[in-house]
Amino acid sequence: MSRFLCGPCGPSWRSRGPGALALVFVFVLGLSVPMGLRAQAPSGIDRSAAMSAALQRSGLLKALQAETRAAREMAVAAAQRPDPVLRLSLDNLPVNGADRWRTTRDFMTMRSIGIAQALPGRDKREARARWYEREAQAAHARHREQATEVLRLTSVAWFALRAAQQRLGLLAAQRESLQRQVLAAEAAARSGRGTPSDLLAARDALWRLEQLRIEADARERVARQALERWTGVQGQITLGEPPRLDEAAWVEEPSRRWLDEHPAVQALQARAEVARAAADLAHLERDPDWSVELMLSQRGSAYSDMLSVGVSIPLASNRARRQDRELSARLAEADARDAEVDEARRVSELEIAEWQQALAAALAQLELIDRERLPLARQRVVASMAAYRAGTLSLRELLAAQEAAVVLSIERIDVELDAARPWSALDALRSTTPAASNTQAR
Repeated sequence: MSRFLCGPCGPSWRSRGPGALALVFVFVLGLSVPMGLRAQAPSGIDRSAAMSAALQRSGLLKALQAETRAAREMAVAAAQRPDPVLRLSLDNLPVNGADRWRTTRDFMTMRSIGIAQALPGRDKREARARWYEREAQAAHARHREQATEVLRLTSVAWFALRAAQQRLGLLAAQRESLQRQVLAAEAAARSGRGTPSDLLAARDALWRLEQLRIEADARERVARQALERWTGVQGQITLGEPPRLDEAAWVEEPSRRWLDEHPAVQALQARAEVARAAADLAHLERDPDWSVELMLSQRGSAYSDMLSVGVSIPLASNRARRQDRELSARLAEADARDAEVDEARRVSELEIAEWQQALAAALAQLELIDRERLPLARQRVVASMAAYRAGTLSLRELLAAQEAAVVLSIERIDVELDAARPWSALDALRSTTPAASNTQAR
């Protein structure tokens, strides 16, 4: 590269004017920045730290954790017998005659205190506890599903900001070089070594680059706000080293191996377990709960106190249209949840396969760009420079060749981001799916 930069020092190069040397810098900066796709300073926030911050910050994850705790507390409470009921009463008080409003004159007047206790069966109490425990498991499964989504979106936001910063860095370097080229073209035009057409071509190239920079700047702000939304990190964000996108062995694993523990499938499976627990409880609820009552009644001093014992048994007088209908509804709901699980498995299997194919295609494109297209772009710029030095090519055509090289560099950044999106989805799934994690470990 040093010999290449020194090449223009000969007389034939100087005959093109002082602006020709600036074209070399445009070419070098245009191809060297995107080729490496190097990350920013390692002192910034890396992807793992960003995802950890996102998990800690997510309000929905905190809500699902609270729901899990609430359901488990209710499971303990539901397994207990209902609280006994204390009864205080004044019975058979005269309201007319000589003994009206007197509590000790009539032998039937009693001051009573009693206690009643409902007696749901142990199997019914255990069924209620299982129902709440299934609700806790369902909330936990939804937490895991949402955590997977948080990891995916945070990773995509991290890669998107990295790509946006790379675009801005590339365009900033190009803009500085083109500004020097415009100044050189102006000087050449004044001295008679250049033409007005060359000057117009250089200015047009600068403004086209400025147009790209405006778009890239907007995309960088949006990407930074997206990462801020997930991590809470504000201001200028410097990113750390990226992971290697082409070193994940699990990207070619059959998707069926992940389905049994896929977070989305497990979340629906947990809802199906809730529905089945509700159906079991509805079946037991067809038999009513008995209750017993013990009551002591005090009468006037001339009369004996009374002790009463009672048993209450609800009568299921319309079971076919009430309890049986409720049971049928619960069973139908369980069937619906089972059908959703089957559909989710098919959707998730296809989704994983699409991610794997998209990642493989993007990685293949990156390899093609690095192996074939970027070397060709270099060769085209070198050939255009040689033709420009020989006077057989206009400055406009040379700038077009260099602009094409810059566009290719930006395209590579975009293709790498296209690879990062399915990679992030698969990596998030691996992070929250034990089967996939074990595959990675192997």
